[in-house]
Amino acid sequence: MMGTISATTQAIELEEKYGAHNYHPLPVVLSKGEGVFVWDVEGKRYYDFLSAYSAVNQGHCHPKIINALIAQAQKLTLTSRAFYNERLGECEKFITEYFGYDKVLMMNSGAEAVETAIKLARKWGYTVKNIPSNQALIVAVEKNFHGRTTGVIAASTDPDSTKDFGPFNPGFQIIPYSDTTALESALKNPNVCAFLVEPIQGEAGVYVPTEGYLKKAEELCKKYNVLFIIDEIQTGIGRTGKLLASQYEDVKADILILGKAISGGTYPVSAVLADDPIMLTIKPGQHGSTFGGNPMACAVAQASLEVIRDEKLTENAAKMGELFRKRMTDLQGKSGHVLAVRGKGLLNAIVIKPTNDGRTAWDVCVALKDNGLLAKPTHGDIIRFAPPLVINEAQLNECCDIIEKTILEF
Repeated sequence: MMGTISATTQAIELEEKYGAHNYHPLPVVLSKGEGVFVWDVEGKRYYDFLSAYSAVNQGHCHPKIINALIAQAQKLTLTSRAFYNERLGECEKFITEYFGYDKVLMMNSGAEAVETAIKLARKWGYTVKNIPSNQALIVAVEKNFHGRTTGVIAASTDPDSTKDFGPFNPGFQIIPYSDTTALESALKNPNVCAFLVEPIQGEAGVYVPTEGYLKKAEELCKKYNVLFIIDEIQTGIGRTGKLLASQYEDVKADILILGKAISGGTYPVSAVLADDPIMLTIKPGQHGSTFGGNPMACAVAQASLEVIRDEKLTENAAKMGELFRKRMTDLQGKSGHVLAVRGKGLLNAIVIKPTNDGRTAWDVCVALKDNGLLAKPTHGDIIRFAPPLVINEAQLNECCDIIEKTILEF
């Protein structure tokens, strides 16, 4: 019987039977990737317009990153931090100089890096700001997405992240996004140790705050002696047309959180950057990770950042992003189904108006897949478009043609 089932159906059925049902993937089974393309098990080629949620900024299987991984894998993979290894210090020097900080603390996943930043901010709050024990507050914003650990979902306003996962950790206050009046009001509380924010809310649907919001937030944090934590896990490493999205407003985080594309989509790496007065509040034995800062991660992270720099992918993201939004705005004029276009660089989204017969952004994404382009809806009516930053103008125009054709037929 097995021979009559397609490879796609077989792979999907295996996941359904043996895997947890914590994702709802598009019905496509991928087996190969190169640059801006991925291929399914039947051999069909697609443009990847998700980039593994912006982890694959450098393109799939970038040869420089893959070669760095292989070379290190054949030499030394893991020592744990019980010993020094020859790659970590070199990588830490490279990353801190690259982003302009005194120190970096390397972890594995983005969520772990957020947890690290939270612990660091609290430690600073108690030891430097002298907040009374166990009273430290972190201010976060509505519709944020900082991961799914039991710690950080306490700051979430998304029911999918929170329903039936309580009780929640205390220590968070939630305010509206892009609202400096609400922010100032919250920061007046002397027990606030940090303000945690994404410079563009990716998972929420690529919400860009009003211009000047981050600059004003930075000023308010300084005024009230509060750490400014910027989560650039999805917006960083060239994605928005600047190395960091916060650089659009010339803002520098007190604690910078990086993940996703610092790995080149090759091996889990995340990083938290801060200067000495903050980073050195955590002492030996107070925080860590068996795999954090392992030699493989160090080799991959360094190669991944070199690719962004040497291939001028940040500049390409800015240029291609302008072109993409122009094409999508033109499409909005032709179709009543495109309600909004927003984004920066190559992190963009369009809002889809559901049809009278109940078809939504999900159905658009299935149609896009059939036409050779992979994207994923978020929050029902929004489609996020985030191709690898190596995409060129001819490829981008071809993709815009696919999107236009699909939506006009929709």
